[in-house]
Amino acid sequence: MKVATWNINGVKARIESALTYLRQENPDVICFQEIKSVDENFPAGAFEEIGYNVAVHGQKGFNGVAILSKLPFDDVTQRLPGADDDEQARYIEAVISVPAGALKVISIYAPNGNPLGTEKFSYKLAWLKRLEQHARKLLAEEAAFVIAGDYNIIPEPVDAKRPAAWTEDALFQPESRAAYRRLLNEGLTDAVRLCHPGPGIYTFWDYQAGAFQKDDGIRIDHLLLSPQAADRLKTAGVDRFTRGWEKPSDHVPVWVELDL
Repeated sequence: MKVATWNINGVKARIESALTYLRQENPDVICFQEIKSVDENFPAGAFEEIGYNVAVHGQKGFNGVAILSKLPFDDVTQRLPGADDDEQARYIEAVISVPAGALKVISIYAPNGNPLGTEKFSYKLAWLKRLEQHARKLLAEEAAFVIAGDYNIIPEPVDAKRPAAWTEDALFQPESRAAYRRLLNEGLTDAVRLCHPGPGIYTFWDYQAGAFQKDDGIRIDHLLLSPQAADRLKTAGVDRFTRGWEKPSDHVPVWVELDL
C-alpha cells in the first residue's frame, strides 16, 4: 500500500499536476496540504472520476488539508484536539480498512511560525505540543497510523543544503526541532530518513533565486509511522521530478510503501 503526501500549494492552481501525478504514480492514499479551498469548492469530482474517495478540511484562501483514498473511509475526523477555538484548517484524520486490519492516515499542515518573536511562533509551538499529546494518545491504542504532511520543521542540519541560511527561520529553531524529536522519542519513525540516511534528500525548494536548479533545498515534509506501521514499512521516497513540472508547487510528493 502506497501512502503519499504533498503540499500542493493551491489545489485549483495545481489540479492538472495533481491528476497527472495520481494517474502516473497511482498511490493508494495521498494527503494534500495547503489546498487553499473551502470544502464545498474543493474539486472532489475530478479526483472521484479517477477512483479516489475524498475527505477535506478546508479554509478560504489559505491552509486546508485533504485525504484521498482508493479505499473507502470508515471514519473521518477534522481538527486537532486540544483547542476548540482554533479555526485554522490544519488537521484531518481518516480510518481506512486494509487487509491487515485498519490504518489511520493523518494529514497535517503545521504552522510556519515566522516571523520569530511574534504570536505566530508561539502558535506553532503550541500546535506542535497538541500534536505530540494526540500522538501519545494514538500510540497508546497500539494501532497502525501515519502522520503525513508539511511539518514546517527542518529536523537536522543534514536536511538542508545550507543549514546556516536557516538559523533565523522558525523552521530550524531549537524549539521546533525539539518538538520533532519529541515525536520520534514517543516512538514514531521518520520513514524517509530511515530509508535514506544520507544527505541531499529535500522536499521543498523556494521559487526564488533558482533554488531548485541549484538543489538548494530543505526537507520539511515527513511521514511519521507508529510502531505497528513501521513494522510493515517496505520503502519510502521523494518524487522530486514534480518540481520540474510547469507551474509546480514548491514542495514535492513524499511517500511510503507499507505491507498491509
